[in-house]
Order: sequence, then structure tokens, then C-alpha cells
Amino acid sequence: MTESPLSDNPAQRESAPPDPAALPFAAPCRTLSAGAPFAWIRKGWADFRRAPRQSLGYGIFIALLSWLVTGIGLKLGSYWAALVLLSGFVFIAPVLALGLYSISRQLEHGLTPSLARCFGTQRKSLGNAMVFALALLVLFLVWARAGSMVHVFFPAGGGADWRELAMFLAIGSAVGSIFALLTFIFSAFSLPMMCDREADAVTAIVTSVNAVLRNKPAMAVWALLIVGLTAIGFATALLGLAVTIPVLGHATWHAYRETIDAAAWPANGPD
Repeated sequence: MTESPLSDNPAQRESAPPDPAALPFAAPCRTLSAGAPFAWIRKGWADFRRAPRQSLGYGIFIALLSWLVTGIGLKLGSYWAALVLLSGFVFIAPVLALGLYSISRQLEHGLTPSLARCFGTQRKSLGNAMVFALALLVLFLVWARAGSMVHVFFPAGGGADWRELAMFLAIGSAVGSIFALLTFIFSAFSLPMMCDREADAVTAIVTSVNAVLRNKPAMAVWALLIVGLTAIGFATALLGLAVTIPVLGHATWHAYRETIDAAAWPANGPD
């Protein structure tokens, strides 16, 4: 399990594809130190600096999308609706980051990153990504329903005192954390694997779950870094997302490459 990030070669990619029945149910993972996520962030920032135009373009798109979602929620006349819709960002961010994984992959192969190659990668991974996106959509809808139930039973407005408000926030945060944790476990390595290899969504998700559960300290640190950088983005009126999301996307690619040994699956072409 010591595959080099640059070990792929055209001869291997052109060979006959392996029998799916002979492939393992999940890709093996390496053991990580608790400090590994900090190195991923540094590498993510390095990729951002190496491809600032493409990375910032993705980041600005994410920020604009977040503003649009917030505006729709407020247009509906409900801060709660705006909060629910904006929180849905947690569920769609992994799918939106496919292009960022492609940029890091292109840099890894010594290519000049281009949006055309990003779209090409997304097209190749579209089928599996859509299956994964559907799973996240179901998870988001269940979370939204659970959130609305919490809002009904613990109204934050009107004559609620501070105890009721504190209970509402505590229960709402607890419920949201459960769904966010599930999303994190399922998506930590799955989408980068589908971007890199010809792996189906189920295999990629099982691989991600296995890797997270086998590296709990490192993944706990990684989750906290994601929460912290995302919070910075929200605290800056969503402007900071234009930088923090691309850095996290690039860092996620390096997390995958340093954690998952997916050599058994055929590699997607770099372009």
C-alpha cells in the first residue's frame, strides 16, 4: 500500500480492464497521524496558488450560489427557510468540488489546469456522481424535515424565553450535527476516488466509510478544520467561501491520495 501519487502510466490505463468480480469490495486505506490534515491544508493552499484563476473561479461560483440560496430563503419571508437552504450547502459541497479535485489531479500529472479538463472529468464521473448526489439529496430532505419538526416544537420567536431558545438551538444543532457527520463520513474520500478511478459510487462510499472509521483521530481533526474554514466563509458574509472552499477542495484531493490505495481500479485519464 505504497502507491506513489504519480504511479499511473498510459500502458496500465490501456490494458484490459480487470474483472469487476475480482476487485475488492473497498479500497484499502493507510493509517494516518492526527496531524496529517494540516499537511493537506498546506498542499491545498499550494494548489490554490498554482492555479489561482481556476480555483478562485470555482470559489466565486460557490459564493454566488450561496448568496442566491440565501436570497431565495429570505424572499420566502422566513429566516428559518434561509437557514435550512443555506445549510444544504453542506450536502452539495462535495459534489460541487469535483472540478477542484480535477484541478489538483491535473497539477499532479504536470498539466496546466483548464476548465475544459475539469468538465471532462465531471462528464466521466457524472453517472456515479449523480448516484452519490441523489443519496445526499435524500439525506438533506430527511434533515430538512427533522429540522422543521424541531422548529415546530421549539419555536425561537414570539414569547420564547432564553431557556426555550437555548433548548431549540441545542436540539437543532445536535440534529444537524448528526446529518453533517453522516455526510462527512460518506463523502470524505468517495468523490475524489470516483474522479481518479473507474470505481462505482457504492465502492467509493464504502471505501470512505472504512477509511474514516479506521482513522478517527485524524478525521476528527480534518472535520474540525472543515468546520472552521467554512465558518470563516460564512462569517465574512459568504465572501470568504471564494477562498476557503477551493482550498478545502484541493486539500480533500490530497487527503484521498495520501489515505486511499485505489491501485486495483483502472485510472481515469488525466484529461
